[in-house]
Parts: sequence; C-alpha cells; structure tokens
Amino acid sequence: MPKGRNVLVVALLGVTLSGCGGTVGGPVDDPGPAEIVGSWISCAEAAPQAGAEVPAPPADTGSPAPPASARIGPEIGRIDRAFTPASAVLCGREIRPRPGGGQEQVATERHADEIDALVEALRLPDQQRPRGEFACTLDMIVPPWLALLDERGRWLRPYLPTDACGKPRAEVRTALAGLRLTIVDTRTVGFVESPEAAAAGCAQHWADMVWVETTDGRRPGPPVPPAAPTDGPLRLCVYQVPPSEQGGGKPAGDFMYGGPLPRERQAGVLRALGNRRAVVDCATPASRFAVLRPLDGTGGPDRYVELDGCRRFLVVSPTGGAGLGQGDSTLAGLLGPL
Repeated sequence: MPKGRNVLVVALLGVTLSGCGGTVGGPVDDPGPAEIVGSWISCAEAAPQAGAEVPAPPADTGSPAPPASARIGPEIGRIDRAFTPASAVLCGREIRPRPGGGQEQVATERHADEIDALVEALRLPDQQRPRGEFACTLDMIVPPWLALLDERGRWLRPYLPTDACGKPRAEVRTALAGLRLTIVDTRTVGFVESPEAAAAGCAQHWADMVWVETTDGRRPGPPVPPAAPTDGPLRLCVYQVPPSEQGGGKPAGDFMYGGPLPRERQAGVLRALGNRRAVVDCATPASRFAVLRPLDGTGGPDRYVELDGCRRFLVVSPTGGAGLGQGDSTLAGLLGPL
C-alpha cells in the first residue's frame, strides 16, 4: 500500500459515533463551478491550517475537540468541463515520533498523478436524499483538503458528491483511498508529546478531574477504601494548569514531571489518601495537580490530587464510582519532583 494511504483513510473516516437513523427531506442545492486559481505554490501557503483537526493521542480524560472546517481557500464547487485535471494535491497533518523521543505534529503535502477514477467519481451527482425516516450511520466523516491541478498549474477545490446520508459518496471514498500518493513536502508544526512526558510514561495533557467532578453539579461521596501501602506500584504524572484554563469547565494541564512513584513515597501517599477528614468548603482552582495510576495501566483506581488551591483528592474506582477526600501540604510534598 502506498505510503500515506493510512493517514488519508483515517482523516476521511473521522470519528465513529454509535447509532443510526435520521430525518432528511428532499435534495440539496448543487454547488456552482469551483473557483479556478492561478499557479499552485504549496500547501504551506494555500492551506496552512489543513488537517489541524488531527487529534492528539487519546487520553481517558475526554474526547478530541470537533474538527476544524476542511473548507480552506478558494470556493469549492463542481469541476468545470473546460478545466482538465491532471494531478491531485492533498494537504494534511499527521502525528509522528520525534527525534529523541515523544511525538510531533507534521504538516504534509502529497501529490497523485493517476487520478482518472477520482475525477470520474467527483463528476457524479449527489444521491437523492429520501424524505422522512431512513437509516444512516452516524459516522463523522472529515474529507481531506483536496485540490486538483491542470497541466498549466492552475488549481481548484472540487466538491465531493454526497450519498443519501449527506456523506461523500462511496465512489469518492474508494477513489481517494486508491490514490498512489507521493509526499513532496513536510514541516513540523508543533509537538504532541515531549520526550520528557514519553520517558515518564505520562500523557502530555490531562484534565483536572477533581475540579471537573466538583463543579458540574455532582458531589462525589467519600473515597473508596484505599489500597494497602504494599499494593502494586503507581505512576505519578504532575500537570501545570495555565491561568487561562484555571476555573474553566475542564481545566487542561500541561505535563511537568513524572515517572514511577518510589516505593517509600507510595506508602505515605496511600496512607494520606486513606484519611477521613471532612472536605473543606473551597472554590480556589488548582494551578498544579497530580495523577496517580497503576504503573501497568490496569488493576486499580485512578487518583487525582490538587497540589495547591483546595488540596482535595479524588479516587475513581475501575467500575466508575468516585469519592472525594481532603488532602494537605504533606500529601502535596510526597508528590513533588522525583
């Protein structure tokens, strides 16, 4: 399979949601002709944000944000019969390993010359949308940023004909997946995971779940019974919450430090998390918080600790129950730099 095909298919299929069904009535207006632009330069200039919706590696703290609009650049429309496509350009982004560790986001420009099947599919009409109830899967399909070039170097953004559910027709998806793509340019646009986070075994970003659980109208009960100090080893990941995130609905923290929690510290941490002190009445957002998870990623509860602010902690059992407790400066000290 040509290099880059997997990335294209992932971008096209987007995020899969469960369920089916819908109510749609009648056909939609067919777009006019696409705007033809002068000589092609590069994805970096024509579509600098294309593919910016590529998500970071998933974490247990939430789902990626909805994708940004793929309609960047000139007006998208039907291919004018006077325009003869000779090649295709796909602009996007992907996540790759970083030299020295971690992951980075890379913007890519891919070209394809054998595009007869694609052009034929793009000239198809939209399929009729039935009136009333009918079955549709709820897949969220994110088309790639696509341009067609003619022999003179002029280019346009083609409209992707849709099926009865309003998604790109199967013929279009098949033609896109079948392109023989060549990477002609890449550029790093940011990092997803730093070498330090990768070495620690921690995600680059995490949400302050203590704040989330105490500000959404729910009130967690007391913590679940703590594990014995001799139970399995834990991994410590500590995050800094930027001022702009503090107090928000789901404050996102950036990785600071972490790694396997030393055994002597773990015993003290688990004892501190087993206290039954009353939770203070406090509404001060934390600027730092810790996440404690089993070192092997399975077999025990997740623990979240505010290292400043209200200094509360949250224990979430593997079955989903959550309990809130009150920490202190001693617990915060045990969760300091390793």
